[in-house]
Amino acid sequence: MSELRESVKRGIPRPILAVMREMRDGLKRAGEWPAAAFHPWRRESIQRLAALKDSRRGERCFVIGNGPSLKQTDMNRLRGENTIGMNRIYLMFPELGFQTTYLVTVNDLVIEQCAEDLQSLQMPRFVSWRARKWLHPEPGLHFLHTTYTGPKFAKDVTGRLWEGATVTYVSLQLAYHLGFEEVILIGVDHSFSSKGKPNTTVVSQGDDPNHFAPGYFGKGFRWQLPDLDTSEVAYQRARLAFEADGRKIVDATVGGKLQVFPKVDYDSLFGQN
Repeated sequence: MSELRESVKRGIPRPILAVMREMRDGLKRAGEWPAAAFHPWRRESIQRLAALKDSRRGERCFVIGNGPSLKQTDMNRLRGENTIGMNRIYLMFPELGFQTTYLVTVNDLVIEQCAEDLQSLQMPRFVSWRARKWLHPEPGLHFLHTTYTGPKFAKDVTGRLWEGATVTYVSLQLAYHLGFEEVILIGVDHSFSSKGKPNTTVVSQGDDPNHFAPGYFGKGFRWQLPDLDTSEVAYQRARLAFEADGRKIVDATVGGKLQVFPKVDYDSLFGQN
């Protein structure tokens, strides 16, 4: 049957296939919308997200990826700065001696396997609406309606956000919503030693070479291979959205491979010691 489907697909012009795919994706998003708009948990999150709109206007923040380059980055300089951490950045908290201001995680596999950790954190956390399968509502937990399809840059995160194949893109949309004037990326290495078809679920066989700690996605952890091409498309949208509003995103990742944002030297951001 799968061979028949592939044979039929090959006979359909690509533009028509693209339209059919978007119609299918649109119908799926439409089916997800009612709960994401009217469920009591989401209604409460929407109200709290609305209250946060532009609450950090004019300030700067650091969006912290989880790449190996963090080991070459003086993280102590971030004490007292506004920071958005992602996924399992909390593994670094004991070493740092402080927590990130916010935390964002939207990947189902990360949330499912780390639900107890995520629930126990105390800073404001922003998770996908799908996370309701594993996390229960509490004052510091905000449910975001994120989707895999429907490219867009959400300037107001009370509505739908496109994930853009990376939690970093969701964090940039949140940073815009909060009103940050300047967003500085660190630890966004945009490079993985693990290769394979994007979005394929794999099981780690040992130490994790792609993140700042060997146990980040350690042995037995299920995770998805990155889709760097799609994330670059998303980052371009983020850059355009920020620049259109007179704001900016810069990249201070030590040795990072991402070429979408202007590069800056990390140490230069803090003035004289």
